[in-house]
Order: sequence, then C-alpha cells, then structure tokens
Amino acid sequence: MKWKKLGKIFDPTEYKLVGNCGEFAQSPQTLVFDDFVRIYFSTREKDASGKYLSHISFVDFDKKFKKILNVSTESVIPLGKLGCFDEHGIFPINVLKDDDRILAFTTGWNRRVSVSADASIGLAVSNNDGLTFKKVGDGPVLTSSLNEPFLVGDAFVMKTGNTYHMWYIYGCRWIKDVHESEPQRVYKIVYAKSPDAVNWEKEGRHIISDKLNKDECQALPTVVKYDNIFHMFFCYRHATGFRKNKDRGYRIGYAFSTDMKNWTRNDEACGIDISESGWDSDMVCYPHVFTCDDKLYLLYNGNEFGRLGFGLAELEK
Repeated sequence: MKWKKLGKIFDPTEYKLVGNCGEFAQSPQTLVFDDFVRIYFSTREKDASGKYLSHISFVDFDKKFKKILNVSTESVIPLGKLGCFDEHGIFPINVLKDDDRILAFTTGWNRRVSVSADASIGLAVSNNDGLTFKKVGDGPVLTSSLNEPFLVGDAFVMKTGNTYHMWYIYGCRWIKDVHESEPQRVYKIVYAKSPDAVNWEKEGRHIISDKLNKDECQALPTVVKYDNIFHMFFCYRHATGFRKNKDRGYRIGYAFSTDMKNWTRNDEACGIDISESGWDSDMVCYPHVFTCDDKLYLLYNGNEFGRLGFGLAELEK
C-alpha cells in the first residue's frame, strides 16, 4: 500500500470546543453521511487540581475534506458519575451506524493511586444522527476479568449479519523502569464477538504478533474490508522512553486476515510513516481507516499524541 498524505486538516487550538478544552484532538473516528463526514475526537481540559479530563467533540467536513462545516461546542456524551469507570474521561470513542440508531463504544477511564489510570468499554446510543449520545447504563459492557486484568479499551466494532465483532486492547502488566517517574503499561490487541452489542464473548488470545519485543504496546485497532480482505491498522510503541525519544514512539502497524480472527502482521506493507519534518515528524498514532465516495482514507494523529490535531491520508494503491 501507499498512502498520500494530505496534511493536517484540523487544529483544536483554533476553535472553541466543549467546556474549557483548548488542546488535543485525539483518535479521530468517522461517521459518513450522504453529504458530509462527521469526525469525532477526544479533547482535554484541566480540572481544578490541574489534571486532565477527556471529553468527546466532533467536527463536520465536506466530503472533499477541504471545508469545515461545523465544530461542536456542546457535550456529545457526559462523563461518568462519581466513582464510575468513565469519571475522568472518554478516550477514544468508536461510532457505528446500526439500522436507525448510532452506537458509540467508549473507552472510559478513571484515575488510580498506585498506577495512573484504569479503563473499560462503555456503550451509548444516539437517535439524533450522532449529535448527542445517551449511555445504556452507568457501568461498562466490557471490563477487566480473570485473564484481562485492567486497561480494557480502544474498541473498534464491525457488524456482519447479526454479529458484532470487536477488536480492542487490554493491559497485560505494569512495569517499572529507572528512567520513568511512574509505572508504564503494556497492552495488546484482542478480539470479542456479540449478538447484541452488550454481551460479549472474549476469545482470550493476542491476535497481533509482537515486532519490537514482548513489552511492545499495541493500541487502537481499526479494521476495513477491502478487496475481500480484512485490513487492520493500529499503532505500536516501546513501553518506556517513548515520550522523549521519537525512535521509541508510536508508529502505525498493519495486519491482514480472511476470517477476522487470525491475522498476519506485515508492517512493511503499511505504507505510512513519520515525515521528515513538521507536525507528524516524531510520531504517527491513533489511526482510523474508512471509505468515502469509493476512496479509502486514513485519519491519524502526529506529534505529542495529537495535541495539535489530526491529519488525513488517501490510499493511492
């Protein structure tokens, strides 16, 4: 594959977003309408203690991605109640058209004491074309369990027939390193399926092989069916040193499958990497692949995990 980078298309610092959010447009994910494309993303504000809260916002583009039609300034989905799994933020959100409703699979996170955070996957529903979503409940639909002990999130859901397919991540372990001020997480991509989008059957195995080492971190899978093959894009990085050393930061990986469960990794065929200079010269992360008017596009974040927005690439071949 070869992707043509079309540049950064959205900078959150140029717009008034929900609440006091002024930076970050992380994990852009699309909802394609007949005459425009809505792109959801996670943005951040600081609470009274100076710590971040993650909120969901969106921007509407024309279908050529040249003109911004609207930027949401109201809450798309509220954060969780006191003590709930999504009390301190939602990052990311994955949306899916499902008959006459739109489903949102949220990664809700909350702060911890011994480690920085924990996460679970929630479900919300929209009946107004995705302007706002209502949670199906205060708790998650997929969370930690016996063999997936923490950090369950990054859901991407596809529906075939009457079955919902989910690719997501879970945390394998926290590790301590002398060069890091706090424990760092290791997480891998896994698969589950459901008949109703609420009750999920986990497969219970890592489906993407490691490239770096056993502590490779794999995040945010996105899957598209193209030429009768399922193609997965995701991001991966080293577990430590990734914030200051760009050679240890996020890159975009690639795998393919014929059955949605068994995947062959081939990053060399991915077709996109960091640029020599500019907004995505240190890292590329949080990919989202989608089709629009018979073209295949890739949304992604660049330096500083999307602090200054996201960009777009178009598949050339």
